Amino acid sequence: MSKADSSIGTPAQLRDPNYFPGMAQAVPLGIQHVLAMFVSNVTPAIIVAGAAGFGFGSNSADFPSLIYMIQMSMLFAGIATLFQTIGFGPVGARLPIVQGTSFAFIPIMIPLVAGKGVDGMGVLMCGVIAGGLFHTLLAPFIGRFRFALPPLVTGLVVTMIGLALLKVGIQYAAGGVPAIGKPEYGSLQNWSVAIIVIVSTYGLKFFAKGILSSAAVLVGLIIGYIVAYFLGMVNLDNVSRAADFAMPVPFKFGFEFSFAAVIGFCLMGVISAIETVGDVTGITKGGAGREATEAEIKGATYADGLGTMISGFFGALPNTSFSQNVGLIAMTGVMSRHVATIGAIFLIICGFIPKVGAVISSIPIEVLGGGVIVMFGMVVSAGASMLSEVKWNKRNMMIFALAISIGLGLQLEPGALQHLPATAKILLSSGLLPAAFIAIILNLVLPEEAADEEKA
Repeated sequence: MSKADSSIGTPAQLRDPNYFPGMAQAVPLGIQHVLAMFVSNVTPAIIVAGAAGFGFGSNSADFPSLIYMIQMSMLFAGIATLFQTIGFGPVGARLPIVQGTSFAFIPIMIPLVAGKGVDGMGVLMCGVIAGGLFHTLLAPFIGRFRFALPPLVTGLVVTMIGLALLKVGIQYAAGGVPAIGKPEYGSLQNWSVAIIVIVSTYGLKFFAKGILSSAAVLVGLIIGYIVAYFLGMVNLDNVSRAADFAMPVPFKFGFEFSFAAVIGFCLMGVISAIETVGDVTGITKGGAGREATEAEIKGATYADGLGTMISGFFGALPNTSFSQNVGLIAMTGVMSRHVATIGAIFLIICGFIPKVGAVISSIPIEVLGGGVIVMFGMVVSAGASMLSEVKWNKRNMMIFALAISIGLGLQLEPGALQHLPATAKILLSSGLLPAAFIAIILNLVLPEEAADEEKA
């Protein structure tokens, strides 16, 4: 269902968030929402677990923790989506907003857990809970911050997020994090599988229609998985060992206070909140042809923050509204929040079944690499699209130049910060926070009049 169908409802009905098109139409539309976001939703958990040391390629007894994190990514994406679509009190926009695990926090999370194994995850959960609480408290005031985050700043931040992840995509496609004594790293077989995923994804995206097109990355991964299976690259041992049903465990990874985690997650919470405002506006414009109301923006921000905070109590990562689903609403023309609710229920069911997480964990890292190369590249492209709205005068060019030079430079050479305290080192080595800080401050301080001096 790639565009509005008159058999689903009248144009007025399709623009109404409260309209229900009937189960025969709502179920496939809801599943289409899940397919569009599924891979992006579980990938951050895989990346963070890998950085901590219990992800792909590890022989650790803690490997089941990866399955648990994937499971929680699905469960709490579904729960947070219900916060948005059904809502309660001031929480929720009552719009077809689909929530999922956020990529934006990954550059902050990796330095916090790098090489620490499962024992290091308690620090991360401290950040998730604190960041979610701070995000929730922003809801009544979020509109007032928008002036400080024009496309120059938001585009830079999104671009930096993508650039921070590109290395991970290449490493995965080549066979995982390079290690001494791993001659198969970068082998022709590894790259061939990743390239098959990329080619399949692009072929489906541009030459297929409907669900095959909107879920091109997922279908591309399935094709790559099949090829990898026949090449003997798939290990299904964890699937047989995984339970048929499991409940989430409060404080699964414990809780350890970290000032760096709290500050980093709170600062990124501001960026995530602004991203949610943009997604809400995109949904109302694309689906209903109107601006979002103040109540919808506040409700969406409340749901975003509350969903993240609750996720942290059960060992899940921060979530946010998913932009790919915003585009899907514009494409299908169906604004019904009940459609997104059905998708959320499907995610919740999957979240209670560890075998689903085990199947996902059986995907060879080379296969996943092909998918994330596309996804991370699209993050950079999204940032470039935002930056295209910037008036590139001398003032804005100099702001961008300094912010990206320092941000990307510190990210590439974290050793330059070795004499700083541990907290400052973690916050600055992400590159994302210093770049955002520099861009925001300079944008507020440097006079706009200076931008026109070049014309004199």
